[in-house]
Amino acid sequence: MTQWLAERGAWRDWRRDKPFGAGFMGGMPRSALLTLSAVAALFGGLATAAAQDRTPVQRQTLADLAYAIGESHALRQACEGDGDQYWRARMIRLIEVESPDQAFDRRLRGAFNTGFSSARAAHPDCDEGARSEAARAAQRGRDLAQRLSQSAAQAASPDPMAEPPATR
Repeated sequence: MTQWLAERGAWRDWRRDKPFGAGFMGGMPRSALLTLSAVAALFGGLATAAAQDRTPVQRQTLADLAYAIGESHALRQACEGDGDQYWRARMIRLIEVESPDQAFDRRLRGAFNTGFSSARAAHPDCDEGARSEAARAAQRGRDLAQRLSQSAAQAASPDPMAEPPATR
């Protein structure tokens, strides 16, 4: 999924596309929306492993991604209003797809809430700083999604050096 989006230019830096208009989403180019949406889409398409089947590195990447989604949620709400639940809904979907055990569920939710609180405290209003931080969070989410995509692809690919299974 992330490779497909990258091939179609969805990972471009939205700041180069055009400036923000009135409101956070009003001037945000479609490529930025695709970048952020790809983070959530990754879990519907590529990530088929349940959270408990993931390596410790993948679990940390998921927690970092939850933090970035929390930041994105706060920054979007700063510009669109507290009623905007776009990124919160994506986080809920991530947890549904991953089906984490209770401890990892708490960790993911905690990372999301910490990212949200941090971004909300730093950028309570929609200004240039909030828009810059939104770009940074989008880039970080993109990087994390690509890392998860690569690790999922490696896990799905058989080891070319492994011996074939014995036949009976």
